[in-house]
This record gives sequence, structure tokens and C-alpha cells, in this order.
Amino acid sequence: MRAETAHRAPLLLPLLTAVLAWAAWLGWDGERDVAPDGTVSGPYQVWQVLGLVLTVGAAVCWSAHRGRPLAAVAGSTAGLTGAAGVDWAGDGDGLFVVGAALVAVGALVVGGLLAAATGALTRRS
Repeated sequence: MRAETAHRAPLLLPLLTAVLAWAAWLGWDGERDVAPDGTVSGPYQVWQVLGLVLTVGAAVCWSAHRGRPLAAVAGSTAGLTGAAGVDWAGDGDGLFVVGAALVAVGALVVGGLLAAATGALTRRS
């Protein structure tokens, strides 16, 4: 059973990291920021999104380095998309589906590029 768990780790680590990172970096912040001129932004700040990207990116690199780039991308994409969908589902306007789909596309693209770069660097060394 232990070998089976180790075999699944490159998929599970990015998935669990993505869900927990979403909760830690973004899940607690739901308030929009209103500027003095009345414009509304947020709820997330740049540093929060950057923290999420770096945290999940580290898990993707770990899995890709272990020779499982597809598992890395699949796990992180599923985790981020699921977390976004659950977090945004309460907005009431139904647009959370569009937002979650955009998160999925972004996670696939960025995760794929990161996993490919990590794989290429791993093969060189």
C-alpha cells in the first residue's frame, strides 16, 4: 500500500497543495476594496495571488522533477479549479462558473509551461 501511495504523490501533492494554498492565500478575503473615487477592485491583492502561484508552482515543480509532469498539471488544475468554484459559488450571480473555467485554463497553461521547463531542466542535469 505504501508504494501505491508514493506512486500517487505526484498527483495528490499538487492537488492538496492547491486547495490548501487557495484557503490560506485567498479563501479568507472576500471584501471588495472601494477607492475614494468610487472604483471597486479586489477582493484579492497582488501579493495574495503571487503567494498562491509560488506555493502551487513549487508543488508542480516537485512533481515534474519526479518525472510526473502530467500528474503535476492535472492535480494543481483540479485543486485550483475546485477551490475557486467552491469559494465563488455563493456569489449568487452564476458567473463563478466562468471564473472557475478561467482559473482552469490559466492553471493548465501556467502549470504546463512550468512542468515542461522543470522537466527539461531535470533531463539536462
